[in-house]
Amino acid sequence: MKESDMTPWTRRSLLVAAASGGLVACTTNPSGAGLSARDKIDRDVDAALADLYSNVPGAAELGASAQGILVIPKIRKAGFFASGSYGEGALMIGPAKVDYYSLSSLGIGLTFGASEFNQALFFMTPQALQDFRVADGWELGADAAVVVRSDGAAAGLASTQINRPITEVIFGQKGLIADASLAGAKYSRIIR
Repeated sequence: MKESDMTPWTRRSLLVAAASGGLVACTTNPSGAGLSARDKIDRDVDAALADLYSNVPGAAELGASAQGILVIPKIRKAGFFASGSYGEGALMIGPAKVDYYSLSSLGIGLTFGASEFNQALFFMTPQALQDFRVADGWELGADAAVVVRSDGAAAGLASTQINRPITEVIFGQKGLIADASLAGAKYSRIIR
């Protein structure tokens, strides 16, 4: 196909495919060969949680006080006007991984590029954890405190945020999209 034959939509489609392919190429880890899907999630959750506790001040204390923690590592977000995010992780109660969840979101707006980041949801009250576990297609609401800085580095956790029923921490960002917002993201239980 000659360049003169390409319409603006064809060019945009090519750019979206290139951005998505680049993200997959940059984030695919061949060392997971031979592991089950559950084992890969467990490995990635453990690595993300260790990264969170070592790099975000106050995160370990928050984790010790939480009723449960949902860790979604390696969330991939790509977009060209419309954007989408997807990731899989585990809900931990104490040291045990009790359930597995997927996160997915779609959005329309001025989003260009691709990124990868981690998310941890700290459920601080038994009621917040219960509401999450019994919901079908749970969405993160306005009662959650969100901790992320615009430069992509996670901010420290203040004691005022621990008083919220849910605290969301975005950390470990890589890629071209500075906005790691997960507004409207849906969390669904999966079998792994």
